[in-house]
Amino acid sequence: MIVEQGRYSMSELKKDIISIADLLTIESLTIPDYQRPYKWTLKNVVQLFHDIDMHISKTSYRLGTVVFHYDEEKNQRNIVDGQQRTLTLLLAVWAIIEKRLSKIDRGLLKEQIQRLSSPVEQLLNDQTFSSDISKANLRANFLEIKRIVGRPDFTEAHIDFLLNKCQVVIFTLQNVSEAFQFFDSQNARGKDLSPHDLLKAYHLREFGIPEQHLKAQSVAGWESLKSKTLEKLFADYLYRIRRWANGERALYFGKNQVDVFKGVNLYMGDAFPYTTSLKIAHHYTDEFNQQYQRKVDGQYQKYPFGLDQPIVNGRRFFEMIAHYQKQIEALISNEYESSDAFLGVQLSDNAQKILQTLNSAALYKNKRRTGDIYIRELFDCALVFYWDKFGVTDLSRAIEKLFIWAYSLRIQRQVLQLSSVDKYVVEESNVFKLISQAIHPSQLMALRLPMLNDELNRNNSGKNRGNKNQSAVSAKVYDPLVILFEGMGYYE
Repeated sequence: MIVEQGRYSMSELKKDIISIADLLTIESLTIPDYQRPYKWTLKNVVQLFHDIDMHISKTSYRLGTVVFHYDEEKNQRNIVDGQQRTLTLLLAVWAIIEKRLSKIDRGLLKEQIQRLSSPVEQLLNDQTFSSDISKANLRANFLEIKRIVGRPDFTEAHIDFLLNKCQVVIFTLQNVSEAFQFFDSQNARGKDLSPHDLLKAYHLREFGIPEQHLKAQSVAGWESLKSKTLEKLFADYLYRIRRWANGERALYFGKNQVDVFKGVNLYMGDAFPYTTSLKIAHHYTDEFNQQYQRKVDGQYQKYPFGLDQPIVNGRRFFEMIAHYQKQIEALISNEYESSDAFLGVQLSDNAQKILQTLNSAALYKNKRRTGDIYIRELFDCALVFYWDKFGVTDLSRAIEKLFIWAYSLRIQRQVLQLSSVDKYVVEESNVFKLISQAIHPSQLMALRLPMLNDELNRNNSGKNRGNKNQSAVSAKVYDPLVILFEGMGYYE
């Protein structure tokens, strides 16, 4: 098979799908010195074994890809990509040999592990690690793996599944430059496999067996959205809100953060008590909408999504994304309208002035500065979260409160980075956690906010304040934020 023909010349590429047992018995398997340190942590190890437990009933389970460069002169297969996973699997099999070999009852399985013992030990002995990071992670992970495989609930069926039904796709190239070129091209395509693409693949696999026929219908809304739209939805809204509501930092959403949007599979895994309410909502919603009475009364029950609730894997995840894309789009578009009504609610004078000022480049000349954009995103996220929790109840007061809370940071900072916003939320004044834990809007309204003054103003100093009716205003820079704060009693 010729790969990427037309882009660059490449020798024949060999591709195979092999079991973990076969992977670890490949002759002259080597992790070259140029590889980066081993950085998998306990989180990765626990996730690996959780996946094994979740998918043990399958006939096979794909763990990923390994790219080799075959050095013909040295008769070595150097791992170009996949060393983290390969090393972890190597540790897992060695832990099974140490902890379980003598206790295994199944004759064929015991014989297989005995045959693996020598090549696995040799493979371990052949590797050298100069990085202290690698050494520390390898030791910590091996100890954790030994604990896991030593537990009674890690059965011989789990061992057999890991060795013989868990698989990797291997690519082997004979030219080292082509091997890295292939690796780079795969990662370049990884830009297409952005975080939301990875989540799509994950949740398609998580569809319950009774819902397989609903895949196309469930993913239709997702497919209709542009990649940039999904990227912004996750990075600027959903990720930040979920993390901040949990009191955690939310600086960057990338491939390593997708676990935030992985949750519970209602058709597989353990039936924990907390999943009962999710199952009730899941099945009741479907049952209600499928009853013949709906053909008469035309009613439709929406699934009760919440921005900070546990993710329900599979179909509900795709429905959730479609739901929040519409919700956020509706809220933001309403924010930018000049009408005094917002989401069908008549706004107070202060709330109207806030939205009109924030949306007007004529009134708010600095609205396109980087720091001001960050604060607007913070304000929008908070308003989205409030609306998701309490609807339009006390909406005007919520807009006023959230504006003062968010833009206080803008007024008090001359330079404002995203890290400053993130720190402000998590360490200084976490409105998201307050909303998440609140049972009534009054709890947000009771939030005490600081009174600002010229001394605290680093965005525009006090001399830049001005009333449009003053004769000297032409010599002053009009600060619309301060005017709003003064009008609401938060600036003296």
